[in-house]
Amino acid sequence: MVGIIDSKICNIESICNLIRKLGFPYKIVDSQEKFDGINRLILPGVGAFARAMENLEQHKLLDGILAHAAAGKPMLGICLGMQLLFESSEEFGHSKGLGLIPGNVIKIKTDMVLPHMGWNDLKITQEIPLLKDLPQDSDVYFVHSFRADTDSQYIAATAQYGETVPAVVFNGNVMGTQFHPEKSLKWGEKIMTNFFNM
Repeated sequence: MVGIIDSKICNIESICNLIRKLGFPYKIVDSQEKFDGINRLILPGVGAFARAMENLEQHKLLDGILAHAAAGKPMLGICLGMQLLFESSEEFGHSKGLGLIPGNVIKIKTDMVLPHMGWNDLKITQEIPLLKDLPQDSDVYFVHSFRADTDSQYIAATAQYGETVPAVVFNGNVMGTQFHPEKSLKWGEKIMTNFFNM
C-alpha cells in the first residue's frame, strides 16, 4: 500500500489521479494513525519550506515519516517534498528540514527568470531503481525557485537552468524528484511505476 502524505500544503489530487491511472492501491495519510500498513510513502509539496515543516509538525506527521524512512521502506519526496528531505533551507530565513539526505536548500543562482517553470531534460548521473529504463534527456516538468545543495553521491540526475540543478536525489531508500512526475506524462508515469515496483 502506498501512502500519500496530506499536510494541507498542496492539492494532492493530481498525484492521486496518476496513481489511480497506474492501478496501484493507495491511501491518504493525514494523521499518525494512518501510517499502519504503508510500505511506500510519497511526500508531495508546493509552497514555502518553513510552512510545510510547520504543517507536518502540526498534523503530527513527522514521527511517522522519520520512522518510515528509518525502517528502510521506499520514500519519495516530490518538488517541495524533495526539498524537505534535506537538513535545512534558506527560503525566508533558515528553516530545519527532515535531515534524511545530507545537504541544504538554496536559491537558484541565475539571471534567468524564476521560478524555473516548464519542461527540461534530465541528465542521469547515477543508475538507481527509480530511474530504471529512463533514457537520457527525458523531459520532465519543473516549477521551483530553490534547489538542493548536496554532494554528488546523493544526486542521480540533474537539469540545467542557469546552473546545474539536482533533479533526482537519493540516500538509500529515501528519494526525491525536484520536478513533478504527476505532470511529466510518460516519463513521470515511468518513474512512478518504478517507485511502486520497488
